[in-house]
Amino acid sequence: MIDQSMITTSITLDGYKVTRNLGLVRGITVRSRSILGNIAGGLQSLMGGRLSVYVDLCETSREEAYQHLIQHAGERGANAIINVRYDANEITDGITEVLAYGTAVVVEKITG
Repeated sequence: MIDQSMITTSITLDGYKVTRNLGLVRGITVRSRSILGNIAGGLQSLMGGRLSVYVDLCETSREEAYQHLIQHAGERGANAIINVRYDANEITDGITEVLAYGTAVVVEKITG
């Protein structure tokens, strides 16, 4: 498992040098809200403010994609992931794909 401190949105990892670039890695999930969840979200939207039902769905989806990203990088032999990004696309009404992607690398601590 890759340590969380070795994952960054930056193109470098402070204090480390990239010794091997293992290429693009990604984690993907596809999610939808249940009928009951959509009803609850619709009721919340009538009141205005934070739509916790949808926030929870989005957070769960991003976390699942992120964990798949880490797993994919680990399978490639990486000890770090740089340039991490998220993307989301609606596949069809109410069904959304969430993608986490980045560059799997092997890094070594800079000594000196």
